[in-house]
Amino acid sequence: MPHDFATDAEAERWHYRPPEPVRLNPLFDWPPRPAAILHWYHGAWLMLTALTVPLLIALAIWAFVLPPLEQMQNFHISWIATVWLMNVIPQTLVAGGLHWWLYMRKGQGMRKKFDKRDLTRKNGTFTFNNQVLDNIWWTLGSAMTVATLYQCVIYWVMANGWVPMLSFAQSPLACLLWMALIPMWSGLHFYWVHRLEHHPKLYRHVHAVHHRNVNVGPWSGISNHWYENFFYFTTYFIHLIIPSAPLHLLFHSYFQQISPVFSHCGFEKLIAKDTEIAKSGDFFHQLHHRYFECNYGTSEIPFDKWFGTFHDGSAEGTTRTRAHKKQMYTR
Repeated sequence: MPHDFATDAEAERWHYRPPEPVRLNPLFDWPPRPAAILHWYHGAWLMLTALTVPLLIALAIWAFVLPPLEQMQNFHISWIATVWLMNVIPQTLVAGGLHWWLYMRKGQGMRKKFDKRDLTRKNGTFTFNNQVLDNIWWTLGSAMTVATLYQCVIYWVMANGWVPMLSFAQSPLACLLWMALIPMWSGLHFYWVHRLEHHPKLYRHVHAVHHRNVNVGPWSGISNHWYENFFYFTTYFIHLIIPSAPLHLLFHSYFQQISPVFSHCGFEKLIAKDTEIAKSGDFFHQLHHRYFECNYGTSEIPFDKWFGTFHDGSAEGTTRTRAHKKQMYTR
């Protein structure tokens, strides 16, 4: 008999579960399905999503805030502080805004919320005994510091002409293609770094800080240990190899830093006055936080399917994941 996803046992473990199994990017399906590919990328680039919000922020910062490269030829507190603020302010506005709407004002109640539990308070597992304060500290204190450090080094190298660069005026198609490929590079990098962080020694001492968040919220997205952030943000160094413009680094930065706010927000959609206004949470990654040893990557590149760690949200997926986890820890 075909599997009945709608009524299987996994549905009972969630307050809300999407009505269909988790889908992966059809770009890698065989035989090719052009209509499905167009639908996937239409949903990613032409709607309000965790991809388009970082893009809009990057364009605004590039147009009105980013210092000229000539000012970055030498390290100076003025432009370094500007880069830091370019990270901290959007991160705070997006994560803080979503937290206010979803968890403080409870603007959409429990509609589309994956986990029935609220965020944790008075719990000694977390720094300051509070999940939200813990997440804010590791995001603004740790993640934003490391991200700023790496970005400033890359801007400095670009400003001094030590790496090849792209210009939108001279190579518009190449620039647009590289913009479109940045999320895919991010997914590739994230999968392998994330697998490394699940090595027992790194997990216990480093990645466990992030995985305190079994039930995640907007501030959980990049609430990472210092050492994890040193790995996580190495994704930016691709711009020292692939010719890029400052806008490419800006988009990459906000995609890497702000899209996890959405994917960890705990709600599949944002709703205002009964209207779905944006796709937000990512059940693919929500499953990873509950079951740990599955869905290490993103749905953009199906590494988890290729390597046997994909959980599609079904009861069968949970059974496979538990068997995989048991095998991992009994070898």
